[in-house]
Amino acid sequence: MPKGVLVLSGPEDRARRNIDSMLDAAGWSVQDLAEYDFGDSAGVAIREFSVGRDAADYLLFLDGKAVGVVEAKPEGTTLGGVSGQTLKYTTGLPSFVRCWADPLPFCYESTGVETFFRDLRDPDSRSRRVCRFHRPETLREWVEEDSTLRMRLRELPELNTEGLRICQVEAITNLERSLAENRPRSLIQMATGSGKTYTMVTEAYRLIKYAKAKRILFLVDRNNLGKQAKGEFDGYRNPDDGRKLPELYIIQHLRSNKLDKPAKIVVSTIQRMYSMLKGRDELDDDIEEVSQWEVEPKAEKEILVEYNSDYPIETFDFIITDECHRSIYITCGGRC
Repeated sequence: MPKGVLVLSGPEDRARRNIDSMLDAAGWSVQDLAEYDFGDSAGVAIREFSVGRDAADYLLFLDGKAVGVVEAKPEGTTLGGVSGQTLKYTTGLPSFVRCWADPLPFCYESTGVETFFRDLRDPDSRSRRVCRFHRPETLREWVEEDSTLRMRLRELPELNTEGLRICQVEAITNLERSLAENRPRSLIQMATGSGKTYTMVTEAYRLIKYAKAKRILFLVDRNNLGKQAKGEFDGYRNPDDGRKLPELYIIQHLRSNKLDKPAKIVVSTIQRMYSMLKGRDELDDDIEEVSQWEVEPKAEKEILVEYNSDYPIETFDFIITDECHRSIYITCGGRC
């Protein structure tokens, strides 16, 4: 739990309380500068840490070494223009502070409602919206890597086009160009029967092997599409050595509310993933057999879920959705 007590007196103080709670939920020990203890947790967030003439709202320490900064702003602040302030605290720290890198690689801006994240090691790095903070162990994995995911997306090898249709080659080529250009959301639209799923199976293989993606989520809106997708993944032979995908990576079709942590590819209905994020132990299988669009096509309000530490935002590097069987959306998860 966060150490110390914040007295709420205005919008920024309310934001700080929310940020404290968010950091705590992600596994950070939030502490005051006057009584910090690195032995309390691998990840420690120290409030109001002096850097030069100013003080960082939160300085993030991993294993006793500074690794990142959080700039807090009152709710309603437009965070798009705040990243320059955050950068001031990534370098020039006191000499007694050990650092993972100079400048510190990880930057956050948050109002407690909206949060932005930036990895300064990325090519053409920029702040982007995330829904929560990353866990300390995740930042440790990233800071110890030789290259970032966005770097590797720019270095994907030439596509082996053997066995691919012209439209599939075009889709994969344009998708990878988009990802390399720092555009994490893409839409692939192809005619029925043109091989959309096979296209994304091919891309999933490339993202895992060459971009070193940790895990990919393939979302469908009803279970029969999930079965079809799992069959496509299971039957795919990679063009490098001809082995089938299950011989290389664990592919899980979620049939219970339990994620297989070593799985590289997870196929799930939206209904089951929502159930898991809500912290439910199980889901009635019948709910997955029909698209929720057919059951309730016009939701009166947006359906939200709270943060679930069992499935933090970095659980999936990429999320592919095949919701209406006419188009496939791909977006980067909590890492990209």
